[in-house]
Amino acid sequence: MDSRQRNKLQQPHRIRLPAYDEIGLVLQGGGALGSYQAGVFEGMAEVGVEPTRISGVSIGALNTAIIAGNAPADRMAALRRFWDTISQPADVFSHVGASIPAWAGLAEIGRKWASAWAATRTLMEGQRGFFSPRMHVPFSDVSSKRPDQVSYYDTSALRETLLQHASFDRINDGNIRVSVGAVNVRTGNLVYFDNSKMRLAPEHFIASGALPPGFPAVEIDGEFYWEGGLVSNTPLTEIIRESQHKNTLVFQIDLWSSRGKLPGDLLDVSERTKDIQYSSRTRAITAFMSQNQKHAQMIKALLEHIPEKVRLAHPLLQEAQKTADGSAVNVVHLIYKNKSFEGHYKDYEFSKDTMREHWASGLEDIRRSFGHPDWFDIPSREIGFVTRDVHRYRQEANENAELGKQALPPSIR
Repeated sequence: MDSRQRNKLQQPHRIRLPAYDEIGLVLQGGGALGSYQAGVFEGMAEVGVEPTRISGVSIGALNTAIIAGNAPADRMAALRRFWDTISQPADVFSHVGASIPAWAGLAEIGRKWASAWAATRTLMEGQRGFFSPRMHVPFSDVSSKRPDQVSYYDTSALRETLLQHASFDRINDGNIRVSVGAVNVRTGNLVYFDNSKMRLAPEHFIASGALPPGFPAVEIDGEFYWEGGLVSNTPLTEIIRESQHKNTLVFQIDLWSSRGKLPGDLLDVSERTKDIQYSSRTRAITAFMSQNQKHAQMIKALLEHIPEKVRLAHPLLQEAQKTADGSAVNVVHLIYKNKSFEGHYKDYEFSKDTMREHWASGLEDIRRSFGHPDWFDIPSREIGFVTRDVHRYRQEANENAELGKQALPPSIR
């Protein structure tokens, strides 16, 4: 299904979600793949779903700034302007690759060539409004001792781009809680810059995406910071850890898939390594939350043997009662699936054609997710934590259909 067909999918009507205490949006890092997140957000906006909290890393942090930094009615236009700014225009060579007719049997090769060429241009030229190559890259230059000067590219243009497309007064004073992850270069600790605890500036978002050695560290209050994805590329835990006693719906938008094909050459190894390194650890978090839920049920059972009067009077038992009450977390998981023409360079391939394809994929995935209204029901606190994934659902449906087909007599298969 191409992008035009995907855009023809029936757009869902506005929906009314159950009364969740919080609606979270988790945006993973992944460079040029980030337009997939913009497509997902477009689908959320179509049905009137607005997040109350956003947590992002790297390109996810930049998308966070655009979403939180604009009024609801202006967010989609701002996202389009932002991505049009940082995605280079297609050139004649890209059009040659994209225009090869399918009957020639070379269309796939042409598309791969065009994508690789666009990525090569990014390496050589940078991306307008985002980053540009340094004229002099310090290696052993003893005069360059500041980590904000040691990188292959200069990201100073990104500050102006963020200021053009997002209001930081709205980010700090609006009704969306925002947190973006970065790593303290000196301590190696992951920190989250949160607008409920400090006023956020463009530097906080740029620091979240300062992936070394390509991008320089960012100085904030005398400390230097690199990209948060060096420690954790999926800021789901930042929302989960504060979900106690709440009913929380989370839209987690990942740009790297932990599942993939076996590599066949060194370039495949590079791509697969990135997928594994930067993919989320949702299954580990699910196991952790399930274990917490078991503990809560055990505490609840023990408290039933203690008289209510004693429970209400003792501070420690009051805290235990809160733990026993548990929480209900529903994660709708959207994961970008690699295109056949993409390679190890997919996170820095910023051509407009590919950007639009990523965007369309995200829009299609969230529309299909909203096609399952029961996925958005609040889970019981006895269950505590559930995840939904439209790709996993489709795969399981296909596998069940195949098993059913195999069970039929050969004459009617």
